[in-house]
Amino acid sequence: MSMAPRTDTQSPAPHVADSHDLIRVHGARENNLKDVSIEIPKRRLTVFTGVSGSGKSSLVFNTIAAESQRLINETYSAFVQGFMPTLARPEVDVLDGLTTVITVDQQRLGADPRSTVGTATDANAMLRILFSRLGKPHIGSPKAFSFNVASISGAGAVTMERGGQTVKERRSFSITGGMCPRCEGRGSVSDLDLTQLYDDSKSLSEGAITVPGYTGSGWNSRLYSESGFFDPDKPIRKFTKKELQDFLHREPTRMKIAGINMTYEGLVPRIQKSMLAKDREGMQPHIREFVDRAVTFTTCPECDGTRLNEGARSSKIKRISIADACTMQISDLAEWVRGLDEPSVAPLLTALQQTLDSFVEIGLGYLSLDRPAGTLSGGEAQRVKMIRHLGSSLTDVTYVFDEPTIGLHPHDIQRMNDLLLRLRDKGNTVLVVEHKPETIAIADHVVDLGPGAGTAGGTVCFEGTVEGLRSGGTITGRHFDDRAVVKETVRKPTGTLEIRGARTHNLQGVDVDIPLGVLAVVTGVAGSGKSSLVHGSIPAGEGVVSVDQGAIRGSRRSNPATYTGLLDPIRKAFAKANGVKPALFSANSEGACPTCNGAGVIYTDLAMMAGVATTCEECEGKRFQASVLDYHLGGRDISEVLAMSVTEAEEFFGAGEAHTPAAHRVLTRLSDVGLGYLSLGQPLTTLSGGERQRLKLATHMADKGGVYVLDEPTAGLHLADVEQLLGLLDRLVDAGKSVIVVEHHQAVMAHADWIIDLGPGAGHDGGRLVFEGTPADLVAARSTLTGEHLATYVGP
Repeated sequence: MSMAPRTDTQSPAPHVADSHDLIRVHGARENNLKDVSIEIPKRRLTVFTGVSGSGKSSLVFNTIAAESQRLINETYSAFVQGFMPTLARPEVDVLDGLTTVITVDQQRLGADPRSTVGTATDANAMLRILFSRLGKPHIGSPKAFSFNVASISGAGAVTMERGGQTVKERRSFSITGGMCPRCEGRGSVSDLDLTQLYDDSKSLSEGAITVPGYTGSGWNSRLYSESGFFDPDKPIRKFTKKELQDFLHREPTRMKIAGINMTYEGLVPRIQKSMLAKDREGMQPHIREFVDRAVTFTTCPECDGTRLNEGARSSKIKRISIADACTMQISDLAEWVRGLDEPSVAPLLTALQQTLDSFVEIGLGYLSLDRPAGTLSGGEAQRVKMIRHLGSSLTDVTYVFDEPTIGLHPHDIQRMNDLLLRLRDKGNTVLVVEHKPETIAIADHVVDLGPGAGTAGGTVCFEGTVEGLRSGGTITGRHFDDRAVVKETVRKPTGTLEIRGARTHNLQGVDVDIPLGVLAVVTGVAGSGKSSLVHGSIPAGEGVVSVDQGAIRGSRRSNPATYTGLLDPIRKAFAKANGVKPALFSANSEGACPTCNGAGVIYTDLAMMAGVATTCEECEGKRFQASVLDYHLGGRDISEVLAMSVTEAEEFFGAGEAHTPAAHRVLTRLSDVGLGYLSLGQPLTTLSGGERQRLKLATHMADKGGVYVLDEPTAGLHLADVEQLLGLLDRLVDAGKSVIVVEHHQAVMAHADWIIDLGPGAGHDGGRLVFEGTPADLVAARSTLTGEHLATYVGP
């Protein structure tokens, strides 16, 4: 076979399909973005940086990723779209060159008690198939090893039409599941402590029931004392077995009390339905306190916390049951799977091996598959989501990451950087929202947003290379090479908090004295046992204020003013100045605009198409009735006050006619944590992760506590904001508080008075105390991973 000779000497012109090398964004106005126009190179690693609240997430997640997802959803039929989340088109003029976007964000994994690391990553699904094929004795299909499937069976007659006649047939079915029947696959059982429900030395007429709402002579207490099932004047400890059963567990029974039809039910099921079925966060404080006191959670005695029934635990491969496999540390489980040589399930073993190796590679080898998904930190949850993408054969897609280094020790950040570069080198576009200079440094392209936060941000301050950023003069550029110095002198502790024999999770009998009256930092690689030590050994109770990374609960009606309790003194000040009720100044109560019910916008649901939100014509988005806006305080109406920034409001309520000390105190705390730019009425749903964490911190600063426990307060903070946070921590300590911080950020370590370093590794390789002392001693010794990285950070 001969080939015709080529006569042209010039290289052919590039194909038109190869000319689309940019993602073009023109006129983006989502949230606080101000007509942003940028060009992002494809198949490169682009890092978006800027102060918290500058518009990074609005550009990357709410504009680029949201539009890609919306366009993909539109390719499905209208029927399928009806089952999918509806997405509105972002506020942007032009979006060109988009590819399929895969979003890996910090949203916590579902906190459902049956959701575990194994179920969230499909590792459990593969293990179940493995045990159903190789387990001895054989007990059934993969469902027999699932703690989400209950064993059920049934039989009955089925009526059907066949050939014009009605035919009856007997059918039976049975499903063999792996769910433990006692705890229903939850691993723990909750019991009510009866001593917290009633005082058995008293009779009902003497007020034996101590449950909130059941005391006094209200209907709840009358229901029991006038039921006729027992003598209300007899002490409960003298009740017969039948009377006690009726009092505590009787099934619902209709009866008349004082001529009114009522339903009598035993005290235990009644409390379970009225109180325990509710979300704990939404309870009134006194009821929450009662529930915490009365409900005890214990490991299920039947399955010993494995969630599986006896049948599922009896089937084994090489003397290991599926329950044993799930409790193993993942790095050990990967070795066990590697030792299984069974050609009949070779493809399954290969896939399982890859998934488990991905855990180890991404720095999560210390987890176990039975770890509840809701207990993972934001950083761990994000890395768990990354696992399914590491071995993917997809190329030319856009991966979007939201601060992938959160919760990572400096030692682990290098590993994360390698993973991001590997995804890029496969031919993908990688967009990363990030604050850490170690990750910004590996970028091919940097987009710096700012210059400030909120309304002061939303513009592109710099676009180019990392070197250009360093010399660009933006806030990020100026602080890029900031290095905190180790303290020359440290504070002397005023006392110590003794922890002896701590064994929570992977801790191996840790004995440590945490100094009080100083800034103490607990550090160590991810999974070394820091949170286990702090949260497991320092009970959050009297005198201890714990600020964790848990999500803020709040709807689009919630805002900083309602969340911090700031709106209460403001409403009272308006009511007092105008001689009316405070409820008028709430958009969720009497003062709400009747047309939009105080939402400010009217939502129109369009089924499978994106819903439309239009500004209410009646109140013009102000959320209040027109008559309410006639009342003024200091020359401003309530809607104008809610539109103020924290800084403006602090000045407004600080002096003059609107002087309100209670409101001013809350506003000062919000300013102290760096949220001066937030507007009081901004919906909580629009706040970034860093802003929510600081909002929680500002709220808890009012708590009467001597010890503050903070879990990674630098999460989501820009380099420039870390300095302000250190100032805030100093002020807390100087005010006589003890501050204990779980942290990886080297600037916070260098600023500490005392460092407690756990390690040396993660999981069962950690859980030991490897150093305690001053930061200067840690740098000088360089005896631990943390010491080496801190010494490199502070320089010679």
